[in-house]
Amino acid sequence: MIISASRRTDIPAFYADWFINRLHQGFVYVKNPRNPRRIAKVVLNPEVVDCIVFWTKNPRPMLDRLNIIDALGYRYYFQFTLTPYDRQVETGLPAKAEIMETFRHISDKIGSHRVVWRYDPVIISSDFSVQYHLAEFDRLCGKLAAYTQKCVFSFIDLYAKIRERLKPFAVCEINTLHMNQLAQGFAQIAKRHKLTLATCSETIDFASYGIAHAACIDQGLLEHILGCSLCAKKDPNQRPACQCIESIDIGAYNCCSHGCVYCYATTSENMVCQAMRGHDPHSPLLDQLRGDEIITDRRANSLKVPHISLF
Repeated sequence: MIISASRRTDIPAFYADWFINRLHQGFVYVKNPRNPRRIAKVVLNPEVVDCIVFWTKNPRPMLDRLNIIDALGYRYYFQFTLTPYDRQVETGLPAKAEIMETFRHISDKIGSHRVVWRYDPVIISSDFSVQYHLAEFDRLCGKLAAYTQKCVFSFIDLYAKIRERLKPFAVCEINTLHMNQLAQGFAQIAKRHKLTLATCSETIDFASYGIAHAACIDQGLLEHILGCSLCAKKDPNQRPACQCIESIDIGAYNCCSHGCVYCYATTSENMVCQAMRGHDPHSPLLDQLRGDEIITDRRANSLKVPHISLF
């Protein structure tokens, strides 16, 4: 079983204590986002949890807890989002210099292959032109290339609630010309910095530029980290273009205060404030329990392929 922590919120940034408490307790409750009265109880122990994939923009609060995770016997890697946008777009993040320092620190601690850099999402506007992205991507590559082996990027999906938030920024629909200009330029820059480049959940094919389709819950990387094969299936709950294998996400929506205007996982600032005020680091559920939930056990098995000796 792969634990995703989490596509829905930044657990390393805001819920590190809660996460460590869940590992010590050996289980976590996960609310069904489509039916909040349905809760799955997921067992957490290294016998069934093959790896944990952290998604974060600021893992600094988790840094001094990595030794605890290591001592408990869990393996993990980070999907670390670092963009060039300022606090008009990502209102709650620390200064980018501080985030880059954290990126370097965590890479030094766990290895560059276990820190995947995400330049995500790519937004096109009068302030964020194609040339802006090419220049900023080159600058960030210069800062980060020694501390990661792979960069994943994707173009913004303008869902209705996101489109409304982005109106003050005069964001453009990204067309095929923009995509190809960026892909070709990014590929040349990444090659110069010796970085592997891939797209996340994009249907457009950039193979001619040497850009692959990424899997963020990546079977190849997982097998490299674990040193064994996995018997895994493509995750049917993600978008059709997503290449990820199956995982269990233990996060909750509307629980992140980074304040990114492009975020699909938050509905309103009020909902986020309410959820974070009510958070209990000792609760089995990241979100708040109402008391009328139906809790069922979620079946969990290791995906590791056992080594069979012929002698």
